[in-house]
Amino acid sequence: MTMRLLFLPGVSGQGSFWEPVAARLPAGWDCTLIDWPGMGPVPPAPDMRSFDDLVAAIAGRLDTPAVLVAQSMGGVVAMRAALQRPDRVPALVLTATSGGIDLTSFGAADWRPDYRVTYPQAPSWVYAPGPDLSPALATLDIPTLLVWATRDAISPLAVGRHLARLLPRASLLEIDSDDHWVARAHAETVAAAIMRHVADSVLEK
Repeated sequence: MTMRLLFLPGVSGQGSFWEPVAARLPAGWDCTLIDWPGMGPVPPAPDMRSFDDLVAAIAGRLDTPAVLVAQSMGGVVAMRAALQRPDRVPALVLTATSGGIDLTSFGAADWRPDYRVTYPQAPSWVYAPGPDLSPALATLDIPTLLVWATRDAISPLAVGRHLARLLPRASLLEIDSDDHWVARAHAETVAAAIMRHVADSVLEK
């Protein structure tokens, strides 16, 4: 069975974020690393004018089933695409993300000021708050692996634990780190966890 995975970055915009993880997965797996046009150093694209366009672009790639592996902001895109096409997403892997829930009560550090300075050309809609997906996530019956750093200021561990309770079929991997890019920093551990997750939720069906 050919395993298809779509890797979604955070606001860095660069799918290359996931290269250390993808490189450690089985050679026969079909791994696609996706960029976000207009974010980070990635050039803009005329057809990407809103967050909805990002979601539509990923949903449009689900002509055949694919595991969605997503970092930070990419996790919100993955959640929304999975809610649109749950029949095409056999498993999810989400790292250091809000997942689309309201972070107000979690004391998360605000990444926006530094990002605005570093990437002043980023589109304004990148910063706009989205709707709280909590009610919909509670119905999302997709095996989901959550990967979190124990001391991440941008996406605190409490967020991961909340998502683990909210999602019907979630498991949480906690890694001792303060790095928001924990998946990249601990690529070997995360790749092994993805392989177990896919084996348990997809390959053994």
